[in-house]
Amino acid sequence: MLNIRHHIGLGELTTFGCSALAEHAVVVTNFQDLQEAVAFAHDKGLAMRVLGSGSNVLLTGDVSGLVIINHMHQRAECVDRRDVHIRFGSGENWHDAVTWTVHKGWSGMENLALIPGTVGAAPMQNIGAYGVEQASIFEELEAFHFDSGEIRKYVAADCDFGYRTSVFKRELRDKVMITSVTYRLSLDPKLVTSYRDVQEELAAMSIIEPTTLDIYNAVVSVRTRKLPDPRIIGNAGSFFMNPVITSEQASQLLEKHPTIPNYPQADGTVKVAAGWLIEQCGWKGARHGSCGVHDRQALVLVNHGGAVGSEVLELAENIQRSVADTFGITLVREVNVW
Repeated sequence: MLNIRHHIGLGELTTFGCSALAEHAVVVTNFQDLQEAVAFAHDKGLAMRVLGSGSNVLLTGDVSGLVIINHMHQRAECVDRRDVHIRFGSGENWHDAVTWTVHKGWSGMENLALIPGTVGAAPMQNIGAYGVEQASIFEELEAFHFDSGEIRKYVAADCDFGYRTSVFKRELRDKVMITSVTYRLSLDPKLVTSYRDVQEELAAMSIIEPTTLDIYNAVVSVRTRKLPDPRIIGNAGSFFMNPVITSEQASQLLEKHPTIPNYPQADGTVKVAAGWLIEQCGWKGARHGSCGVHDRQALVLVNHGGAVGSEVLELAENIQRSVADTFGITLVREVNVW
């Protein structure tokens, strides 16, 4: 029998730590739990939202309807001659999953170490770091559709992966719950070391021919040094996406600001560093009531203690206006606002 709770606090279930109440909430650990939870919501006429580890959510007020808290765990592997196919339950912790695969000697997830969140959130956001996106190792997923009660399988072509987005973040938002994700990893490492931070960290470690574990350790070291620990100060990691602009826009921008970090893309567009734009506008380390901008990484907004979500959102909107006025670039939130 499901334990559906009413008017419970969600703040401690998110890394930002902003207080809010859920009208109804339930923890699901398996498919039967999920079916019963959805049946309850249908019976009461409730909207549904899924909460994993709450590492990419900003709560700006109480949440009506039913919040489904995802604790679905599974790890199943199938090894062939060159590849390993691993099916994860969507409630698995992402970094724990990455660590497990690296220590097994499998390659593909190492650049994505220490990204907070669950496995189920990875394809939704199409998470990426240091030259690798989860789409590059994605094989398939299964998602439960709230309206029909169907479990449907999605391959990469169905997911419409883009930069920090997918069909699950857009058209299917709050309409499905991802229940499992399968990744294809390699027994023959194809290491990605193109990002400067990774190269510099490997050099500092005196490593010339890195292994999968070396890349993993370098990424963990860089992220630990540069990003705040949400257990110490509330945050949701990168609050904004790095903007992608046309080559013409990039040329004009570089004429005025030649030091701006920029990354040409395969399609001819250019990705520019949102953190640099924010820092140039004077926001790095700035405080706004009980929240602010991190003093080491301007891309991260933080809760200094007691901040409410609306206060954080106001700060984010001020930053967006400032960057738009200064550079003519619109920053887009990466964090999901509830």
